This record gives sequence, structure tokens and C-alpha cells, in this order.
Amino acid sequence: MRKYDREHTLFYCDPPYWGTEGYGADFGLEQYAQIAELARTIKVRMIISVNDLPEMQEAFKGRAMQSVAINYIVGELQGHGQRTELVIRNF
Repeated sequence: MRKYDREHTLFYCDPPYWGTEGYGADFGLEQYAQIAELARTIKVRMIISVNDLPEMQEAFKGRAMQSVAINYIVGELQGHGQRTELVIRNF
């Protein structure tokens, strides 16, 4: 990311949802903290989407945040519903 750290660049980050299983790789709170720190220190504009949980609100505290309602469908038989997601930006 630092290679493309220019004022005219936009990054969209969609890390794994906190507290979910099945991604095949650990993604701990420290990694969200690293993304938040990156968003604080780079020139590039960054938009990040994560699940709307207190842990995520705390990890990205100080950044512009908006809670957005989303509809989701997980497979044909696994379920669907409405959740909220945080959209975070550094500009």
C-alpha cells in the first residue's frame, strides 16, 4: 500500500468480519489496529468496511464512520437477513 501512497489514489479495504470463522486464516484485533494505523498515516484515501461491532468501532475510533444497513444471503439454504456494517474512511 505504501508503494501507491499518493493523494490521488483510493484504496478500498474489506478485511474479514471480526468474530467470523471459515476464512482459513487468523485475523486478530491487532491486524485491524494495523489497518487503522495505516489509515491514519497515509496520504491515500481509504475506505474500509467491517462488521458493526463495538470492537470494530473501538479499533477505528477517530476515523469517520457510518453504520449502514445491508441485506445478505449466505448460500441458498443457509439463511439471509439484515445486518449493519461500518463504512470507515480517512478523509
